[in-house]
Amino acid sequence: MAKRSKVQTEQTINQILDEALNQILTLGYEPMSYTTLSDATGISRTGISHHFPRKVDFLTRLDPNIARLFIRGLDFSGLTQLEQSWMAALAQPTHAAILRLFFSLCGYSGNEVTLFRAVSQTRETAMSELGDEGGKLVSDLLGRSAVALLAQTAEAEAA
Repeated sequence: MAKRSKVQTEQTINQILDEALNQILTLGYEPMSYTTLSDATGISRTGISHHFPRKVDFLTRLDPNIARLFIRGLDFSGLTQLEQSWMAALAQPTHAAILRLFFSLCGYSGNEVTLFRAVSQTRETAMSELGDEGGKLVSDLLGRSAVALLAQTAEAEAA
């Protein structure tokens, strides 16, 4: 079997990561698997696990991208603007999925996912732009988001 070039290997890794991000945001982290990734990419489960031996490796590599996606939809020009943009973003599937991922990782005991950048960078940006009140608002918004997402889940299960 011919050895693959570094470019080909990098393309394969990027293909896997693109699909992993898609599945994390659409299916969720737990339902995403080597099988679902293999089915979507056409890359064998063994090939995927060669590059990503543990499932948490996907989160480690995708964390900065997920943070950028989340922060991109927020307005840090004032407290009211941040609150309004957060609540509007919560209605968007991508932002809601990122928050669900954050809440699902709360209590995760692995060292690899000690800080979820989407939330930590949002808090840091809010504090930098808006002071301590910005940081407090992000904490408040996280709590409100948890309640809203639980209500959405309950409604979906009841339907």
